Amino acid sequence: MEGLNGWQTALVTLAAIAVVVVGGSRLVSPLFRFIASAKLRELFTATALMLVVGIALLMSLVGLSPALGTFLAGVVLANSAYRHELEADIDPFKGLLLGLFFMTVGAGINFQLLFDNITTIFALTAGLLVLKAGVLLVLGNIFKMSGADRWLMALGLAQAGEFGFVLLSFTVGIAVIPAAIADQLLLIVALSMLLTPLLFIVYERLVAPRFNRQESREADVIDEKCKVLIAGHGRVGGITNRLLRGAGFETTVIDFSSAQLEMLRAYNVKVYYGDATRHDLLHAAGIDEADVFIIAIDDKEHITALTEYAVSHFPNLHVIARAVDRHHVYDLWATGCRDIIRETFDSSLRIGRSALEALGVSRDEATQMTREFEALDRRFMFEMAQLYRKDTPNHLNPEYAAKVMELNAEWERQIRMKKAGAPGDGVTETAS
Repeated sequence: MEGLNGWQTALVTLAAIAVVVVGGSRLVSPLFRFIASAKLRELFTATALMLVVGIALLMSLVGLSPALGTFLAGVVLANSAYRHELEADIDPFKGLLLGLFFMTVGAGINFQLLFDNITTIFALTAGLLVLKAGVLLVLGNIFKMSGADRWLMALGLAQAGEFGFVLLSFTVGIAVIPAAIADQLLLIVALSMLLTPLLFIVYERLVAPRFNRQESREADVIDEKCKVLIAGHGRVGGITNRLLRGAGFETTVIDFSSAQLEMLRAYNVKVYYGDATRHDLLHAAGIDEADVFIIAIDDKEHITALTEYAVSHFPNLHVIARAVDRHHVYDLWATGCRDIIRETFDSSLRIGRSALEALGVSRDEATQMTREFEALDRRFMFEMAQLYRKDTPNHLNPEYAAKVMELNAEWERQIRMKKAGAPGDGVTETAS
């Protein structure tokens, strides 16, 4: 670069960048294809580092910042057909490299300059955050983003990017801006990044609750009372409601999600808005006259409390409760409910049956094994419910742990007998 005038320097600089971008996009894939033939993962990482260092060196030779060279190297590698494998190889070091980057950012802060101009620096930093957030909010409106997403984008991207360090060092290197001004701008960029976690806290504490809050409205007036009352119309209650209505039974469905109700009413599905855990609303819905009460809401504690209320106050009402997991079954059993459905049990049995078939077991045999396991599991559920202690972790309950081991041993024994051709115990289902 020595002895070249301005236009020649610019031409050489552009040529170097073109060589990196155009030549790299053409040569990187064949290079990594050759490296892949050696089947050594270490060579991928070593080659990627070699390219980064080499491109950074080339940029420094033409008078550009090495940081710009590493950025261009990243662009070249990201456009490679082997980018996913490179990402997987570098992933274990990603946290370390990010930490090293931010250490260099912190080490580059001129604290004396910050203290001498603290008011100006913080004012400019705040101005940058406000200006950029304002631009992003306008863009969010243009692209019709929802309120919460628009604010999340604006606050999450309001800081100056890491590439600001690259641009500032580049502009100083080619004497576009004085070093004194660049030092102040570096402080502003670093402080804006430092304040970003605080912006996320502002979003979570102040912005998100305002948009996530349930629409404030009165519960719907329930103008009909059916023999079947369903609390919750989500992924469980919705299917149940469709099945019962398809079979000719009228249902009264209560759901607390106004957005869900608007969607359902578009399909002419009649659902009432309200909190099914409110006792007055249940009475208005006709729980006193109902024959069946299906509890299909998705909150474990609310399910338990609602089940306990229904069982204790309406002894002639058949309560069907949705259980979140196995231990929830025991909690519901303790309330007096005797028709408890584990929400994932039947689907898990079907997955297990499909796995048996995939492993070579015939369909009939896999179905029979699944039925036997289901019957055995349901039988033991009754016995384990008597041993369950709500306030004691199961692994610290010796009787419960012993019963679990007995269940596993019993199932293994039945499988061994079945493989040996001996008849099983003829376990029958004793619970729904």
